Amino acid sequence: MSFHSLPLVLNEIRATEAVLNRIYDAAKLGLKGDNLALAAGMIPTAYRQLCELDPVAQLAEQKGRADGELTASKQLHQAAAEGDAKASLAILQNVHGWVAKQSITVDVDQRISIIGALAEAERRAAPDVIDVIAHEPLKARLAPTRKQNAVN
Repeated sequence: MSFHSLPLVLNEIRATEAVLNRIYDAAKLGLKGDNLALAAGMIPTAYRQLCELDPVAQLAEQKGRADGELTASKQLHQAAAEGDAKASLAILQNVHGWVAKQSITVDVDQRISIIGALAEAERRAAPDVIDVIAHEPLKARLAPTRKQNAVN
């Protein structure tokens, strides 16, 4: 079989009213790219080709996104107007770019005195601490005396 004997079938890609409505509905729900194409009943390559050939398809997607955002925004503003603090905060943060203050200022100006530190240490010392003052060198205390050697 030669190449010339293969049947050539061209798929006509057109933006019919039904296709445009499916694109609009999928975009309104927030779908994008290949997921939008599949939800609209098209394979992704056909959807991309349709958008290139017919700008009305891309307009249907943009209109769907805008209407979906408008619906969600109205619901959020309604909730905020009815006293929902979380909705109000979401509007402030996401629409107006508001950010809650996150910094904490700590100002410590203390001066450490050696005499004061020693006095504090003495004040905290337990009363049963024994002070040992050695009058003899350590070797002299550890070396056995003649009397001890004679006893052993």
